[in-house]
Amino acid sequence: MKNLNLRLVLVMTALSIIACSKDAKINENLQEEESVVVVQREALTPQQINAKINETIEQRIDFEWKNMEAHMIWSAAVHGDNIITVGFGADDNDFNKENSNANDIKDRLLKNIAIDEKVGAQKTSDILIDEDDKLNIIDVKVENLATIENLLSAEGIRYIEPAGYRYWQYQGTPESGAGCGYDGATLNAADYTTIAPGAKLPWNFNTHNIPAAWNYSTGSGVGIGVIDTGLTPNNTLMNGNFNDGYSSGRYVQKYGTFVDSWWPWSSSTDGPNDQCGHGTSMTSVATAPRNNNGMPVGVAYNANLISYRGTKNVLLDGYHEQKGVANALTALGRRNDVKIISMSIGNIFSIGRISDAVRYANNRGKLIFAAGGTSTTFTNFVGVIFPASMSETVAVTGVTDANSYKECDICHKGSKIDFTIVMQRDGNGNRTTPVLGYYNNQTDYVGGSSVATATTAGIAALVWSRHPSWTKDQVLNRLKQSADFYPNKNSQYGYGNINALQAVQ
Repeated sequence: MKNLNLRLVLVMTALSIIACSKDAKINENLQEEESVVVVQREALTPQQINAKINETIEQRIDFEWKNMEAHMIWSAAVHGDNIITVGFGADDNDFNKENSNANDIKDRLLKNIAIDEKVGAQKTSDILIDEDDKLNIIDVKVENLATIENLLSAEGIRYIEPAGYRYWQYQGTPESGAGCGYDGATLNAADYTTIAPGAKLPWNFNTHNIPAAWNYSTGSGVGIGVIDTGLTPNNTLMNGNFNDGYSSGRYVQKYGTFVDSWWPWSSSTDGPNDQCGHGTSMTSVATAPRNNNGMPVGVAYNANLISYRGTKNVLLDGYHEQKGVANALTALGRRNDVKIISMSIGNIFSIGRISDAVRYANNRGKLIFAAGGTSTTFTNFVGVIFPASMSETVAVTGVTDANSYKECDICHKGSKIDFTIVMQRDGNGNRTTPVLGYYNNQTDYVGGSSVATATTAGIAALVWSRHPSWTKDQVLNRLKQSADFYPNKNSQYGYGNINALQAVQ
């Protein structure tokens, strides 16, 4: 009996040891799982986020937030004021409110987001920052990773993007002044000729036969919308004296859609005036008057100009810049007097809100030109930038006046380029295109794919003025037919340099 009791004690002791061992193992596993959860819910650093973006782009793959997992999107949102832009709709093409019945989708999404964010289904105003007037887009404040995870699996989602994330800020580039400058430059006498009634003709205009094209068309009756950093108030030739010399019967209008504020709920713009200098240069090369003041003339010197300050600088970084450009696009898209939109601005990856706005304007018959890209030390690994990379835009880059095609020192090239413009001297000081300066009686030089884009927009205005009943596709086809490589397309330079005279004949 004693032996039996002893054996029972030993068995119970062994079972107890095994059970304790299993409990310890279970607790250990639970602790490991809990530690994994903690790691997963810790946001990636901006450096890790940028590294992923750069890795994708360096492989010549377009980076799109809609291809990213929830944790990546949420991490970027954490570092961007927790602002999420949600593009919704029945399918990818359901972006236009005017032709959509997606209100039920929007209401359902807002209610679910409010629940996931623990504010309650009846308090959607607590998380809603803005709802776009024309596009199926809402901006919401999201703090929980689970909210992003649930949105990615929800029906009616076209894309989710961390709109407040500033790639360039964390990349280390001086984003605040990108492409900006007010200082003028004295023009070299070899870089212009004087034409009646006393204007300066930029040297590269002859390369594209622009002066000869003026015998047929000067852009009269065509509206060019320029979305950039705005237009100077300090040069009368682009304001009250917009009709000067041989320029007459046209108008210039200035608007502002950019909100210069850190607060996402702010809606007060800082006006239409250029506070960078870049926008003034672009409007000048496209439309500056054929003046009698000894200043540079623009390509379409009798075209109407509608200038929008949609951004702070040329890099579309941050919520208010993206929203400002998109709002400018939809506004120009609704105007019957605007035929052409020129955007010498961009980003190295796509932005859903701007993509929607580009498609909105394109569907309304606007011919949209966009800069193929101008390099900095941070973008020289990038091909054609956004939105020039879109099929709905016409991508332009700059080349030198060398005997064979050679991109400008800082210009991008690639298979998505459609046209090129000669805008830089090859050697010989590498001087670029003469333009009006920011202030009265001031001149300047401007280069890169930016000036090439605005120049092409001006040539398109000459064609459209010559054939006012044409569609944008007819105008675009004529530009192609007048270019060097037509009917072929070069793998790096598109259809090449445009012959403006041939285009208007």
